[in-house]
Amino acid sequence: MFDLSSSKLFLLAVIALLVVGPRDLPQLLRTVGRYVGMVRRQAADFRAQFDDAMRESEIADLKRQVEDFGREAETAMRDAESAVQKEADAIKSEAAGTLADIDATVKGEHELAATEPVPALPAPEPPVDASAAALSAAVAAASRKPEAGDGAAPAAAPTPEKVGA
Repeated sequence: MFDLSSSKLFLLAVIALLVVGPRDLPQLLRTVGRYVGMVRRQAADFRAQFDDAMRESEIADLKRQVEDFGREAETAMRDAESAVQKEADAIKSEAAGTLADIDATVKGEHELAATEPVPALPAPEPPVDASAAALSAAVAAASRKPEAGDGAAPAAAPTPEKVGA
């Protein structure tokens, strides 16, 4: 604050000695020391109050920032919730429309089926063993009589001579 060098302090001490005198100088220095101590304490108190006010101001700023962040987060959550709700409603309405279309289609097919007769399905054939099929084909071929125009030579008819012999 004051720029007091050693030479300036020495000059002040000489002037005080001349003005006050050597007898009252120690008492004057004690009084000056008390006042300097009081000024220092008041300066320290002022500095402490100023620091406290700055901390409170910083805390208030931080509190305000946290509250702002909380409000922004709450707004973002509400916006997201409303967007999700809108999407869910859209999906519900689309699903309801699709179900209505399916119901109408099923009902139309049911009415169509009631008016038109359903053709009967052919009865399934039982499975045939391959060896049994080959055997029956051979028996059928052997028992078959050739017809005229078949191109096969007629089998010789049994004659009575061959029968009695």
